[in-house]
Amino acid sequence: MTLPVHPDTVINNDSKITDTVMREYQRLGNFIRRQVNDQTEAEDILQDVFYEFIQACHLPASVEQASAWLFRVARNRIIDRFRKKKEQPLDESDDADEDGCRLDLALPPHADGPQAAYARKMLLKALQTALDELPQSQREVFIAHELDGISFREMALQSDVAVNTLLARKRYAVLYLRSRLQSIYDEFEI
Repeated sequence: MTLPVHPDTVINNDSKITDTVMREYQRLGNFIRRQVNDQTEAEDILQDVFYEFIQACHLPASVEQASAWLFRVARNRIIDRFRKKKEQPLDESDDADEDGCRLDLALPPHADGPQAAYARKMLLKALQTALDELPQSQREVFIAHELDGISFREMALQSDVAVNTLLARKRYAVLYLRSRLQSIYDEFEI
């Protein structure tokens, strides 16, 4: 059985939602952008948080402390996005090498202190040097797939190079980078 809702209650609730969104939009957006480097992704998270807020405000149990609720949900969405990215294999399942060859760059998080920040800096520097040492065709495929997120199919369409050739180029790049960076991984026990 649904209880009738007075129209003034709906208008009053919508007005409170609008006021909260207007008041918190800039501050919450800045918070998310500081945590997420990709501005498009940051905007997506912001929109998701406000959408969830609006949905929650229309439930019988209302949101008591809107600002705290918004920041808690934003933090959870940021964590969810990073977890989702970590769980995704570097090779897409439909484009993966038959031997499952992949390079796992397990960078220590910034929050792990100065030693982790130093290890991260050194690893990134070594990675850049190793990437520069690759043949151009291998470097381009590796960067396009791993860093830019372009699928092998998209690259094949853009370059008129067969998917299998692109897979082979990436595989050679991964094998070289893995061997080239092994010493730094061992040094920092990453």
